[in-house]
Amino acid sequence: MILRFPSLILLYSVPVSATYQVFARKYRPRTFHDVLGQDHVVQTLRNAISQDRIAQAYLFVGPRGTGKTSTARILAKALNCPGGPSADFDPDDPICKEIGEGNSLDVLEIDGASNNSVDDVRELRETVQFAPSSGKFRIYYIDEVHMLSTAAFNALLKTLEEPPAHVKFIFATTEPQKILPTIISRCQRFDLRRIPTEIIAGHLLHIAKEEGLQLNEAAAYTIAKGAEGGMRDAQSMLDQLVAFCGETIEESDVLDIFGFNSAEAIAELGGLILRRDNATALESVHHHAEAGKDLSRLFADLIGHFRNVLVRKVDPQASAGDVPSEVRESIGEQADLIETRRILKLIDLLAETDARMKWAANKKLHFEIGVIKAIQAVSEPNLDDVIALVSSAATAAEQLPATEGVVSRAAAPVATTAPELVTAPETAPDESRAEETPSDEGEGAASVGGSLMDSFQDLQKKREATPAKTAAASSEAAVEPPATVPAPPAPTETPQSAAGRLEGAALWEAARAALIATNSLFETWLSAASFVRHDEGIFVIGFSPEQRFFRDSLSRYEKDIERQISALAPEPVRFVIEVSAEIEPIPLVEIEDEEPEPLEEDFAAEPVDESTAGIPEPEEPDESGPSPDDFANDPLIKEALKTFEARIIQS
Repeated sequence: MILRFPSLILLYSVPVSATYQVFARKYRPRTFHDVLGQDHVVQTLRNAISQDRIAQAYLFVGPRGTGKTSTARILAKALNCPGGPSADFDPDDPICKEIGEGNSLDVLEIDGASNNSVDDVRELRETVQFAPSSGKFRIYYIDEVHMLSTAAFNALLKTLEEPPAHVKFIFATTEPQKILPTIISRCQRFDLRRIPTEIIAGHLLHIAKEEGLQLNEAAAYTIAKGAEGGMRDAQSMLDQLVAFCGETIEESDVLDIFGFNSAEAIAELGGLILRRDNATALESVHHHAEAGKDLSRLFADLIGHFRNVLVRKVDPQASAGDVPSEVRESIGEQADLIETRRILKLIDLLAETDARMKWAANKKLHFEIGVIKAIQAVSEPNLDDVIALVSSAATAAEQLPATEGVVSRAAAPVATTAPELVTAPETAPDESRAEETPSDEGEGAASVGGSLMDSFQDLQKKREATPAKTAAASSEAAVEPPATVPAPPAPTETPQSAAGRLEGAALWEAARAALIATNSLFETWLSAASFVRHDEGIFVIGFSPEQRFFRDSLSRYEKDIERQISALAPEPVRFVIEVSAEIEPIPLVEIEDEEPEPLEEDFAAEPVDESTAGIPEPEEPDESGPSPDDFANDPLIKEALKTFEARIIQS
């Protein structure tokens, strides 16, 4: 027995001296300076200690691994350190070391999950009266305080509100909503935030340097991102990686062990979507699924990637945040491939798919559908694209040189020339119409009318083929323009006229003409607009509720319209578009139909003669032809007009 006793002592002494300490405990913060990512909490506590404004109770709230317990112990050290309270204490002092190890008699750490009954709180209230043994304060730290029962909270209320001068309470919780409001109101609350990814990655690299490890920067970033703001989780993962990989840790090791997704792979998938590569994108999804990746997390990372692209698109100078340096260039390139409104729609579609994936059994199917929808959203045209295309086509058409035989509506409208052809068929036709002139004088009017109708149909076909041209471009077969046609005055010359600056309705008419001259689409959009008022530097036009859709088209050009009106007005104005029930809707008439309308009416007079079937036709007129009065006074014509309620149109 004597020989075995020393060996027994040796057997137990070896493991004690070789006890391994995990990184989370070995590198726990010891002073306020060591607390990372919680500057707002540290600064407030340091100022309170230096100004001797120490409250009777503190409540630390935050996610797991963000430093609630560590901050509570550091606060206890600052309060009970020799010569304290002091924010700058020596962590190696015996009293501070006891508090850090949880062995101090003056700092009682209580687990709220296992000591949550009202009897435990009553026992605590009895010990509150005892004075501290070595420090200045007797400190009670209750972790997971939300686990206390309602009766226990109520038993603590009076002591918490008016404790003895030597007693301080520190609470910590991850679920503050479960704590009674009466408890929270008696504490100073500090919300500890999730620690930024860059800070966690930097601390992991520091630990690796201290431990002699070769930790890749990309691997440190991947660990930090997977920790989701918890420093303790990141340190625990690093511990696990050291056990798996040894002293050299690469990003691929992190991805294989924890199933994370690399930022490069996410950026590559996002680029395939923006480049509309359906086949390769679906192949990439299949590859990730076969590799055992968590598709829900992969999809969430993809949405986060497009969020970074959106931020880069909106503000190129914005910080990339937690994005690794090698991915930032890829994000910038992808931001140049898509417009802001398209990427917003893309993120909305992906968010809808993400919501369905949470409850779907076949996540891969919904993932693939979401990718296909995203590619369609990138490539499909929308209303803004169509309007821009039409506007560019109209502008290009207006810049083309005018061809011979095309008469401007403002210079020579068809309505004023067509009747001359109908009522005077016996006049000598010009050379361009010589071969179409009938030899039979009795059929002259009908032949001319038929020719005009054919020309009208040709005109309609031409307008359908070139919708960007205005109705001023009429058929060159129906009308032969004069040798010289005066050009319409340019609307932009109005401000320089002798009349000076314009106001009110006259200002609106001039501005409207100038806008139509710059963009023919304004003629349609402004056709339903009504001038409302012009006073105190505000120029208002309006639409009726039935025609409010025109306002949506004009809203994109409000600044352009405002500049045009201000150029014509005595002083700059602010342009406003309103929709009011007091505004009467304006009947909309297509401009293309205004010119050939007299042609249709004149030609429609022909069936009046055809309706007299069965009635003997009058004798052929002589070469000079009957006068209009003789024709109207003919008894048969009068009877036919009365029977069919018709009328004679003269030109």
